[in-house]
Amino acid sequence: MDTAKILVVDDDADVRRMLSEYLGDHGYRVSAVGDGAAMRAEIERELPDLVLLDLALPGDDGITLARQLRARHNVGIIMVTGSSEPVDRIVGLEVGADDYIGKPFDPRELRARIKSVLRRTQQAAAPAPHPAAGKNVAIGALRLDLAAHRLVDGSGTEIALTTMEFDLLKAFVEHPNQVLSRDRLLTLSRDRGWEPFDRSIDIRITRLRRKIESDPDTPRLIRTVRGAGYMYVPAV
Repeated sequence: MDTAKILVVDDDADVRRMLSEYLGDHGYRVSAVGDGAAMRAEIERELPDLVLLDLALPGDDGITLARQLRARHNVGIIMVTGSSEPVDRIVGLEVGADDYIGKPFDPRELRARIKSVLRRTQQAAAPAPHPAAGKNVAIGALRLDLAAHRLVDGSGTEIALTTMEFDLLKAFVEHPNQVLSRDRLLTLSRDRGWEPFDRSIDIRITRLRRKIESDPDTPRLIRTVRGAGYMYVPAV
């Protein structure tokens, strides 16, 4: 039985009611609110494990709220959008959403996406094993602790990674100097199927380069292999 807490943020009362009933019937604890102010009040009361965040909301829109959530809390975020414009989904991923789904959606697909995001966030939050069981990997001037799911700089300051960014970085360091296609990267960093033409991987890698490259505009660690994918080249 799933016991994770899910917060639904949607201005459509029918959607809130449907999701509350459907997810509740599948064992989740669900709260549902209609705008950003109510979302913040609910989070103050109890931090959820995952937020289903509608893009079009009165007041602060979903993009603004996703940015605020990612800056303050380590929760899963799934954007729910009625827009067919790719730019809206791209911006949602840019600000740190873990996934997105378009309206109208099949509740079963949404539930599968929820389970996938929760699995990754819960793994990232799990206590790290004994340090001797971990593995630290140098990434340029940074160091990735695979056991603790942490990326730190030379002074020990942690650099925040989303669960998807960590999964991607882990895939790269475990396959150095190998060309990895987008589909291969999605397979290595996700445990469910994705659309064959999904380009969200490019957005994630752009964000990841900003965190690990000394010059993100001229990447040396994660290199683009035109027509083939990406390759991680360890610094020597």
